[in-house]
Amino acid sequence: MKKIIFTVMLCVLMTGCGNKTVVNDKGPEKSWEQQLDDVLPLLGHRNWVLVVDKAFPLQSAAGMTYINSQADLLPVLNVVSEKIRQASHVQAIFYTDAELKVLNEELVPGIEDFRKQLYQSLEGNNVQTLLHNDVFERLDTASKLFNVVVIKTEQVMPYTSVFIELDCGYWSADRESKMRQLMNQ
Repeated sequence: MKKIIFTVMLCVLMTGCGNKTVVNDKGPEKSWEQQLDDVLPLLGHRNWVLVVDKAFPLQSAAGMTYINSQADLLPVLNVVSEKIRQASHVQAIFYTDAELKVLNEELVPGIEDFRKQLYQSLEGNNVQTLLHNDVFERLDTASKLFNVVVIKTEQVMPYTSVFIELDCGYWSADRESKMRQLMNQ
């Protein structure tokens, strides 16, 4: 009986409670860029890639993959943006926190320079603003069905994370609407 209990407990510990993945530094060393290169071809419409500050929580939701970049947020965001831009199958919808717009130097020293650089990095892209809690609600919903890749950075300023929702790179909402109209004829 003890062997059966031990075997069952070992299986439970080995399989875990979900399919959340934490990419760590054990095993063969791969840079965060290589890890993103491995997963990006598998992602598609409705998946998310997050470039987050250091305090972003390790969530318990299944479908969350964590990569620790150990790098500054803006250079990581620039690399991620470029990799998504080069992908033929997806395009990015960027979200920033609404709270970021009202932060000032008194509250967060250095925030004005960061915000200026961030907006320069995102210039020309589809960028939307949401309250921080609204972003988490979307992520909660998305992570129940779709994978979310979280790239942690060394950023230590609040509300500086950038959330990227992936959309289809070769099919637009306008074309989808036209197709639906044709189906209803």
